[in-house]
Amino acid sequence: MRYGYWMPVFGGWLRNVEDENMRADWDYVKTLAQRSEELGYDLSLIAELNLNDIKGEEAPSLDAWSTAAALAAVTKKIELMVAVRPTFHSPALLAKQAANIDHISNGRLSLNVVSSWWQDEAKKYGVHFEQHDDRYARTAEWLHVVDNMWKQDHFTFEGKFYQVTDSILQPKPVSRPRPFIYAGGESEAAKNMIAAQCDGYVMHGDEPEAIGRRIQDLSQRRDKLGLPPMKFGVAAYSVVRNTEAEVKKELERITNVQGSAAGYKNYQQWLAGTQLENQVSLQDYSVSNRGLRSGLTGTPDQVAERIAAFEAVGVDLFLLQCSPQLEEMERFSEAVIQVLA
Repeated sequence: MRYGYWMPVFGGWLRNVEDENMRADWDYVKTLAQRSEELGYDLSLIAELNLNDIKGEEAPSLDAWSTAAALAAVTKKIELMVAVRPTFHSPALLAKQAANIDHISNGRLSLNVVSSWWQDEAKKYGVHFEQHDDRYARTAEWLHVVDNMWKQDHFTFEGKFYQVTDSILQPKPVSRPRPFIYAGGESEAAKNMIAAQCDGYVMHGDEPEAIGRRIQDLSQRRDKLGLPPMKFGVAAYSVVRNTEAEVKKELERITNVQGSAAGYKNYQQWLAGTQLENQVSLQDYSVSNRGLRSGLTGTPDQVAERIAAFEAVGVDLFLLQCSPQLEEMERFSEAVIQVLA
């Protein structure tokens, strides 16, 4: 099992706690990334939103790609999974930018391709926002251009959304045959695209049985295409305590989000802009990415048992959130990662 975590580029993950003591600034994310390598974490996901959907639109949020480039230069081992939204990036220019960061990190860059959901943010930043299936059609074409730019020179493509002519990208990425590409989504359009063009499938939090069904589904789609097996990741919010009473107290603290919270409007837009298999409650939303559904909350033994259940259905990677992040990541490492290693 690999253990990753979401870099807190939004200054936290709780919609009911204004100050989580995890600032949205360079000093904090640098400290966290460097310490996470010492603690045994394998990967950090750097989300890409120009507005803050956790603390509210007026709150600060860090740019994903400049943050990733800086972290690549000050870390040594950790994989940097950077979110990228095709509607915000030319594929040829992003391929060039990503290849350069891959060199800075010596092959530690990966992509998490996100087909956008926040219509207001797109309007505020002057970006065209398309309907759901059109966004995935664009993403499929975008991935085709990026993949080929990384693998060959004198590449020409004429598509509905993108065109490049006799394009050259040098130097190519360090990673071979290309940097690893993850993506998530629960619609048919998303799952078909991911099976055909990506290397890993990342999922919102859920019970092991539900995650196992999704893994089986994507694996079957992949097999039909004659492609190698994928890697599978799951989002989870972690709460590890010595007693169940302490766990209950912490869960009550983090889930009493109200409809008046700063991020609530964005919650409504997110529901409107996605096609999910299950309904999402406000409590689910309180900690982002349905992380509590994964159930990594309990005593060290209970969490270890839950991790084993996910491993049994084919999960390779956890993408963890917690608050306050540095302190809780240290706790999780000592109680879980180091014990299970």
